[in-house]
Amino acid sequence: MERSILVFGGSGFVGTHLLRRLRKTVAAKIVSVDLRAPTAPISGVEYKIGDVRALGNFDVPDAIETIYNLAAVHRTPGHPDHEYYETNVGGAIEIAALARRKHVPQIVFTSSISVYGPGEDTKLEETPPAPSSSYGRSKLLAEQVFRDWATENQERKLVITRPAVVFGPGENGNFTRLATLLQKGFFIYPGRRDTIKGCFYVEDLINAIEFARSCPERFVLFNACYPDRYTIEDIVTAFRASYFPNARELLLPESAVKAAATILKPFSAVGVGIHPDRVMKLVKSTNVVPGWLQSKGQAPLGQLQSALLRWRNDSSGCFT
Repeated sequence: MERSILVFGGSGFVGTHLLRRLRKTVAAKIVSVDLRAPTAPISGVEYKIGDVRALGNFDVPDAIETIYNLAAVHRTPGHPDHEYYETNVGGAIEIAALARRKHVPQIVFTSSISVYGPGEDTKLEETPPAPSSSYGRSKLLAEQVFRDWATENQERKLVITRPAVVFGPGENGNFTRLATLLQKGFFIYPGRRDTIKGCFYVEDLINAIEFARSCPERFVLFNACYPDRYTIEDIVTAFRASYFPNARELLLPESAVKAAATILKPFSAVGVGIHPDRVMKLVKSTNVVPGWLQSKGQAPLGQLQSALLRWRNDSSGCFT
């Protein structure tokens, strides 16, 4: 019988990179399941439209060797609270049920460093979770769903990764916006320069996931980020040093950032483009350390500059 690998959320940013990697490295049939059709389909991947919240009638004829769950409602703030739980927790329940029906031996789940909550204190994998958002709480609950699945059978393997900010081609998020501002000739620090922002290049995330999947441990939980604990200033400096040397840097006082959040708060409920919680996230550190990767010799220092170079080369110099 032919064997398959299922990737839920394969049309997204990380999913697209994962599918491309799997096509090069595995012999199994690769099936991507997503609510959205892919913007750039990958040759050799079978694409299915499916809702991770309702998989009762979902099936594939082949034996499934691995399920990757990348599907999530993740923009925060940006959704009503119930949507995080319906997709992130409900989806985990549905995938675990599918894995039981199909006797799947391995699940890989992309959680988030949001399970720790923000703060200046260092977060290792052993740090007790303290999520401060519905997104973080829903991801933590989803982790437990998969932990329960794994403990039911000694033959099952579970890999949970908690990525920090992931950047690279197709991201269109924080790093893309930062590069766009620097290309325009300026960057404004929102309140402070030393905010720690854990980060990881998308291909390095895929490398880490596949390394964890290859390890003999039945359960692997790891933070996915560089070990350097880069600050916003470190990241801006890395961009400027090689690509935007003429860009100016300005510092907006934190009091002004808080004032902006206060002013925006009454308008956030009516759909104003900038949410006050998003403003305040800019001055809160995500001080995360990849302890498990370090213990395995998989977290070398000083990788940011080379990651930006790879991104530039992979995006024809556009950082998109």
